[in-house]
Amino acid sequence: MTTVIATLVMTHLTIVCVTLYLHRSQAHRSVEFHPVVAHLMRLWLWMSTGMVTKQWVAIHRSHHRHSDQPGDPHSPHVWGIWRVLFGGAWLYNRAAQDQVMIDQYGAGTPNDWLERTIYSPYPWHGVLFMLGIDIALFGLWGFVVWAVQMIWIPLWAAGVINGLGHWVGYRTGETRDRSRNLLPWGIWIGGEELHNGHHLNPASAKLSHQWWEFDIGWMYIRLLSWTGLAQVKTV
Repeated sequence: MTTVIATLVMTHLTIVCVTLYLHRSQAHRSVEFHPVVAHLMRLWLWMSTGMVTKQWVAIHRSHHRHSDQPGDPHSPHVWGIWRVLFGGAWLYNRAAQDQVMIDQYGAGTPNDWLERTIYSPYPWHGVLFMLGIDIALFGLWGFVVWAVQMIWIPLWAAGVINGLGHWVGYRTGETRDRSRNLLPWGIWIGGEELHNGHHLNPASAKLSHQWWEFDIGWMYIRLLSWTGLAQVKTV
């Protein structure tokens, strides 16, 4: 049971880092974190996903630029729902090979010494380092813990949010794309379940719009802002 709880805590931490750091802070500049907090989230993502910040940000910005139209790197209305739902990671890696698009849409992301010499050139070293940590903490069960960590973002973010988030659910308001809110309570995927709420105002750090909607990512941002570790730019 302890291993299961630890796995859920670590996967939730990864989701939180994706929505707070990669999505709301880096891609949309809606919130700025203290440099120590920002780097800890970047370090954790390097170990738990192997994703490169510039690539993730560029792919997401390209999605907003061409949302549900030709050129969208992962729209179910372009690629098909089953391909996005179960092959979202493949579509992400495909888009990451487009260096022209990455350079065009990835502006403003970290370009410090760590990014240039470690994080970007060696993304898989991070996940192997995480494997070593998991084995040290959980023994042979560490392989299972690590496997769950590796599929968490491809399943819930690349698959469910990018796929079902543009396919089923309700709409808070009308947008030019087909984004949907999967649930009114964004907890399991860090608030990203409120996907139509995000597309209504991509620059907002808060994804919920109605009083009965709950965005756990916004709750974390508020807690960090109260302690002086985050500064909200746009709501």
